[in-house]
Amino acid sequence: MSIFNKLMGSGKKEEVPTPQEAITRLRDVEDMLIKKSDYLENKIQQEIGLARKNASVNKRIAIQALKRKKRYEKQLQQIDGTLSTIEFQRESLENANTNTEVLRIMGYAAKALKITHKDMDIDKVHDLMDDVAEQQDIANEISDAISNPIGFGQDIDEAELNAELEQLEQEELDKQLLNVAGPSIIPLPTPPMAEPSKSPSKSKIKASSSHNQDDEDLRLLESWAH
Repeated sequence: MSIFNKLMGSGKKEEVPTPQEAITRLRDVEDMLIKKSDYLENKIQQEIGLARKNASVNKRIAIQALKRKKRYEKQLQQIDGTLSTIEFQRESLENANTNTEVLRIMGYAAKALKITHKDMDIDKVHDLMDDVAEQQDIANEISDAISNPIGFGQDIDEAELNAELEQLEQEELDKQLLNVAGPSIIPLPTPPMAEPSKSPSKSKIKASSSHNQDDEDLRLLESWAH
C-alpha cells in the first residue's frame, strides 16, 4: 500500500450513513461530551477547594491546584464549543431529514392525486355539472306543480270575498250596538199620604207624670179629712 493510501485511507469507499444514523451518532457524541463537561466542572470545584485550603499553609500546592483548574477550564471551554457545533449540525440534519420526509410524502400524494384524476375529463365534468343543474331545475318545477292546488279555488274572486267579509263585520257591529242598553231607571217609592204619627215629646211625658202625682196627693188629703 502506498504512503498516499496510508495517509488517505484505503481506496474502498466508506458506506454513507442514513440521516437517521448520522443523527443517532451525533446524539451519542453529544451525550459523551456532556458527561465529560460535568466531570471537568467537578474537578474545577475540587481544585478551587484545594487551593483555598492551602492558600496560607502551602502556597506551592495551592498554585499547582490553580494551574490544574486553568487546564480544566480550557478543556471545558473547548467542549462547550464542540457541543455547540454538534448541536447545530444535529438540528440542521434533523430539519433536513424532516423536510425530505415531507417532500417524499407530498410526492406520493401528488402521484395518488394524478392517478385519481387520470380518468377524469374536465369537459365531461362541466357537462355533468350542467346536467345536475338542469335536473335540479326540473325537480323544482315538478315540486311547484304538485304543490299548486288544482280546480278548487281557481275561479273565486278575491275582491268579492273581501266585500262579503266587510259586510259580515258591519252586521256584527250593528248587532252589538243594538244590544247595548241605556241606564236602567229605578222607580221612586210612593210618598205617604197621611202625616206620620209623632212620638210624644219628653215635655208631654213629664207633664203627664206630674198630673198623676197631683191626683194621688189630692186623694190622700181627702182620706185624712174624713
